[in-house]
Parts: sequence; structure tokens; C-alpha cells
Amino acid sequence: MIIKGLTVGLLQENCYLFGCSRTRKAVVIDPGDNARAILRLADQQGLTIERIINTHAHFDHVLAVDAVKHATGAPFYLHRDELPVLHDVPNAVRLWLDMEIDPVGEPDGYLEHGELIQVGDEVLEVRLAPGHSPGHVVFVHHAGQQVFSGDTLFHRSIGRFDMAGGDRLTLLRSIREQLLTLPDDYAVYPGHGQATEIGFERQHNPYVGAHVVS
Repeated sequence: MIIKGLTVGLLQENCYLFGCSRTRKAVVIDPGDNARAILRLADQQGLTIERIINTHAHFDHVLAVDAVKHATGAPFYLHRDELPVLHDVPNAVRLWLDMEIDPVGEPDGYLEHGELIQVGDEVLEVRLAPGHSPGHVVFVHHAGQQVFSGDTLFHRSIGRFDMAGGDRLTLLRSIREQLLTLPDDYAVYPGHGQATEIGFERQHNPYVGAHVVS
């Protein structure tokens, strides 16, 4: 198993390369910007990118999708409920960054809750975890005891729920049902900021931790 992360873009988004150490096959999770750096890291690690898989479609997570796809031929996957978010990316970039960009290309396929993604000898489980956005998913690697949480659960924090398609109660329920049901020693690799662990957040997170009154 290989996990390499890099922080990209103006919003400091965490993109991850997840690969198999035997076959050198890999997926890119949330290529948010700087495709050149992502591709260079894959080349340095001797990894072949076979898929682009996104936790969600906010602009800071998808701006390098088309460039990575063009360079590698890897298909792009997203949950179907994220399509309105994906289609709104040019407008969101205009509002947030005062820039004009082309639309991001359509997904080549759609992720489903409970789906298993094979990456060489490794397997990622897809779990639907909406609330930050309508079709947000997380990727769980049970063999390595880790989860790529996107913008759901952070170190001592949770994702925003005040944007279009977000909902506070839905997000809290998703975290409790899809993330906090994992064992304490599962590492959490979020879409922004530092990594954490399920057990730490279960005890200390001020939004979903053990001392929070529901």
C-alpha cells in the first residue's frame, strides 16, 4: 500500500495518491489543482494512475481533474448526486476567486454506496456521507485501517454545511453513521488540514465527540 498526499490550490486542499505497492497501480483522490505536481509525484513513485475518484465536486477538489485525465487517460468517477455541484464549478470559481474557467468534464462513471474499488491488490470501500454536499462520499481502506474523509470530518472540526446542497443534521448523521462506526485506530485523511484518528475525534471533536449532547 502506498499513500502520498500533497496540498494544492488557493484553498490548500489535500489531494492523495493511493496505490498498490506490488502492482504500482493507483487512484488519485480529489485532484483539486496543480496537475503537474500530482503527475510528477505519481511518476516519482512509479505509479500508474488508473482512476480519478472524488469525494465531492466543490471546485477546490476538481480543478485538476481534466488535466490529470488528459495526461493519463484515467476515467473520472463521482457520485451522481454531485452533478449539480460539478456543473456549478465555473460559477463558484467566479464568485470565490474572480476567475473564469471552462466547465469540468462529465464523469465517466458514478460511485455507489457500498461499492468496492480495486486498486491492484488493495480495496477501497465507498460510503455515501452527504451533508457537506449532496453526494459526498468517503473512501475506507479497511486493510490499512484508514479513511479518506474529504470535507466531512477534520481534526477537531467538521465540514461546512452552509453552501448549496449542505445540511448540518445530515452531515452530523453521516459522520456518526459512516465514520465514527469505524474502529478507533483508523487514520483519517481529510480534504484540508492535518490527519487525525477516529478514536481521537470520537473523544475530542467539539461537534460529534463523546461529550456533545445530541
